[in-house]
Amino acid sequence: NAPLQSPILEPSPPPIPSNIAPPACTHSMTTHSMNGIRVPKALTSTVHHIPSAFLTQSLDLLEPTSYTKAKSNPHWVQTMTNEYKALIENHTWTLVPRPANQNIVGCKWMFKVKRKVDGSLERYKAHLVAKGYTQEEGVDYFDSFSLVVKPTTIRTILTPAVTFKWDVHQLDVHNAFLNGELHETVFMDQPPGFEQKPNFVCKLQKAIYGLKQAPQACYQKLSKALISYGVSISKTDTPLFIYQHGSFVVYVLVYVDDILVTGNSPHHIDTLIKNLSKAFGLKDLGLLNYFLGIH
Repeated sequence: NAPLQSPILEPSPPPIPSNIAPPACTHSMTTHSMNGIRVPKALTSTVHHIPSAFLTQSLDLLEPTSYTKAKSNPHWVQTMTNEYKALIENHTWTLVPRPANQNIVGCKWMFKVKRKVDGSLERYKAHLVAKGYTQEEGVDYFDSFSLVVKPTTIRTILTPAVTFKWDVHQLDVHNAFLNGELHETVFMDQPPGFEQKPNFVCKLQKAIYGLKQAPQACYQKLSKALISYGVSISKTDTPLFIYQHGSFVVYVLVYVDDILVTGNSPHHIDTLIKNLSKAFGLKDLGLLNYFLGIH
């Protein structure tokens, strides 16, 4: 074995004397401010040009919060006009002189930009909404009802659909609440921007968005139609409807004006959708990609 060698030690540097003073500064320092000199600041101007087409599209996709803000955009004006025509064709109301000592419900336009999964524009939507908070219980409504499907129900139905690769159709009911019949006397202001006669109001004949009784009126008509086709209401969650024939099963999930239809029989699904289209103005949005925050 080779003998261990002692490490080579570097010599220590000599100590620095502590009595050496730093060199004196013989240069007198002056600044512009000491001499009263002002130097102008150099400002750099940077301009980013945004393409006008991109800017216009971005403004079009903004959701206005009132009729006043929407009326200057031709897309929203056309959407409101289409909705108003649908209201008239549905015989939603009749115009009557403003009655004395009667509660008059207000109304407003609400706007929504429907987007595709990738965030691009699908379509513009405008709804005339009654200000239900101005209704008086016992006068123009007697019962309210909220149609909300449980998240657990959605997962319970979509899990086998994904597992067994069932088709899941998403349907949009046009003017959903207008299908419900009213049993109470309800007076409402004329729609903003579409006033026909001064000092006249709308005497509603059909349920309209925002009314306390509107969801219940719509649900009653929808469930009546589904039951007539042999579909049963779920005992655990009323927005869920089930059709079963032998080994074939079809599920119908209802949330306001959105409907999901899935099952193990494409033939029975298509038949059910055709039957629903006879009673409601349906738009088939195709196979499901996104529903209530669930992809």
